[in-house]
Order: sequence, then C-alpha cells, then structure tokens
Amino acid sequence: MDPRARPFRSVLYIPGSKERALEKAKTLPVDAIIFDLEDAVAVEEKPAARSLLTETLKAGGYGPRFKIVRVNGLDTEWGRKDVQAMAFAGADAVLLPKVEKTAQLDELSEMLPGMPLWAMMETPRGILNADALAAHPRLEGFVMGTNDLAKELGCRFRPDRLAMMSSLTHCLLAARAHGVVAVDGVYNAFKDEEGLMAECEQGRDLGFDGKTLIHPAQVPTANAAFAPSEEEIDLARRQIAAFEEAEKNGQGVAVVDGRIVENLHIVTARETLAKAAAIAQLEAST
Repeated sequence: MDPRARPFRSVLYIPGSKERALEKAKTLPVDAIIFDLEDAVAVEEKPAARSLLTETLKAGGYGPRFKIVRVNGLDTEWGRKDVQAMAFAGADAVLLPKVEKTAQLDELSEMLPGMPLWAMMETPRGILNADALAAHPRLEGFVMGTNDLAKELGCRFRPDRLAMMSSLTHCLLAARAHGVVAVDGVYNAFKDEEGLMAECEQGRDLGFDGKTLIHPAQVPTANAAFAPSEEEIDLARRQIAAFEEAEKNGQGVAVVDGRIVENLHIVTARETLAKAAAIAQLEAST
C-alpha cells in the first residue's frame, strides 16, 4: 500500500513514560502518534517506559490512528532493546532518530523484518543524504527534526524559517522522488495558535503531508490546515467535470474560472478528492 494513501495531517508526540498521556491519546482526533522513547523520556525512566509502551500497544485501543514508535539510537544502550520490544508490540512503524546513512536503515531492517521504517531528518549529514535514505526499500516516512537541526546548523529562529528552507525542501524533494511520506517539524510555542497556523500553512504550501505536534491543543489547527478546503474540493470536482466534457468534444483542455485545465490539473484534482475521502473515512472511524 502506498504510505501516502492515508492522511498524516497531525502527528502527535506522546512520551512513552506517561501512562495518562498514552491513555488520553486514544481519544484524540490525530491521524498518527509518535510514541517517544527517546528525547521525551529521562535516562533513568527509559527501561520502564519501554515496558509500559510495549504493554500499552499490545492492549490496543488506538483505533485507526497510525502508531509510530521513536526508539533510541542503535548506538545507545537502550536502542536495540527498544527495537526488540517493538518487534511484536503492535506498532505500525518504527522511527529511528538522527538517520544519516543507509547502513543504519539496513541494520534496523534486519532487526525488524517486514516492519515499515521511518527516519528522523535532523542532522546536516542526514539532510545531505536524503535522496539515498528515501530510496531505501523499507523507508516509508521522513520526520523533520527541526529543533535538533537548528542546533546543528547554529541558525536563529525566524517566523519565515528562512534558515531551514533549504533543508526542508531538500528532504521534500527526496521524499516525493521516492513516494515517501514527509512530515514537517514541530512548532514549539504550543499556545500560539496564530503562529502555528502560519507555519502549518507554510508547510502545506511547500508540499508536506502534515505536521508533528507537541501538544493536543495543536491538533485541530494541523488537521484543518492540511485538509483540502471546501473550496478546493468544489474546484476539483468542477475541473474534472469540465475536462471530461471537453474530452467528449474532442478537446484536450478545458477552462474553469478563467483558467486553463489540462490533464496534469486533473491528476491533482483527483488526488485532492481522494485525500478528502480518506480523511472523511478516518474521521468516521476515530
């Protein structure tokens, strides 16, 4: 199945050590959850978090939400045990932090036969190797780790994310070249809804599938930003109808709202309607 066939508008980080948060996540209208065993868990809590998350995932209850587990790096004392625990816990994918080379994905593939792999894109070397990583046969998703990347770049925060733009678009190009999901980084000011919406809209306009989130309050904003609007759905339907009518008359183009509509526009229009249908189906079963 094409990993992009399902919505990834909202991808919420949940600490694997927080039982209350793990339970609450079962009721949130998110498309996907990243159960975090890495940055969100203190060193002394990592073994207990692994056990708690394993039992929680085995118990189920997350419905159609896509379940991603971010393990610790394989070069840490916890990483391999995390991966071994997740092999049969019921996760939909495993997310590896600080991926920089395909050998890391090869190693993880051997440990998790058949499970989809996702990669955190959060270091300069990882960004530069994005094309090779996206081409890996088991890789299905990129998650932009913009906080770590900013630290590595030594760049300053700007609302327009100018310093991040080359990294974001480079990963996005690689993801699209290989049919990989691409999810934008987090917005840290979780009480700033206006700023979040602006960054969601920027990520959407660049072409990202959705946004990673750090707080449940951010979910509705991301869901709205990355879903086709009623106007976009209406336009897509009218474009398809006009183009089909033009074809019946032996013409290769149509005109809708004063703009030329060609076959490439119809491909986009059908993708818009398919995305809207997938979102509706997901929301109906959540």
